[in-house]
Amino acid sequence: MGHRIVRSIERPDPEVVKALGRQGVATVHEAQGRTGLMKPYMRPIYPNARVAGTAVTISSQPGDNLMIHAAVEVCQPGDVLVVTTTSDSTDGMFGELLGVSCQAHGIVGLFIDAGIRDTAELTELQFPVWAKAVSAQGTVKNTAGSVNIPVVCAGMLVNPGDVVVGDADGVVVVPRERAAEVARAAEARLAKEEKTRDRLRKGELGVEFYGLRAKLKELGVEYE
Repeated sequence: MGHRIVRSIERPDPEVVKALGRQGVATVHEAQGRTGLMKPYMRPIYPNARVAGTAVTISSQPGDNLMIHAAVEVCQPGDVLVVTTTSDSTDGMFGELLGVSCQAHGIVGLFIDAGIRDTAELTELQFPVWAKAVSAQGTVKNTAGSVNIPVVCAGMLVNPGDVVVGDADGVVVVPRERAAEVARAAEARLAKEEKTRDRLRKGELGVEFYGLRAKLKELGVEYE
């Protein structure tokens, strides 16, 4: 199969994407059955970085960012770039100039299983990025790849049009066809957690609230 750029993808309801972003990575991960997390080496470049958007996927050669430039053309406002390489790479494939270009086209963030550069400038732009590494090692623009095909990024399958959420806890992927269902489940979980928080705030012990005394007994734990 040859390299290709798929121009048109199906996207989820923008309101669902916003809801998943508000709910956050940890809650969304739990709400969809503790699935969807990218590997924990994917870290934001500044502490309060937070984003949710529709995945435009990119498969690139290591040390070559040609396909990232090509992908910008087919993005819509609210999209995020999800970049992987065909073999392991930590080269700095994304920097300030690409960040400026992305912002001009309404792209709201980047998840890249490789390296980035110009972290200070990207932070000043407030362009949210999650990456495997930071490296000043430059790249070329010589090798073909593909845009909007299924990719594996940091251990997680991402299809074009999936929802990708990032915050200080990491990155979670929500399949497009499940996005509305997961958003509803996450909202219910937040409401339940608020009730739990109130009881714990009032001093109720976790071992009582969660019914853990029976579990301790079952495991043979004895009090002295």
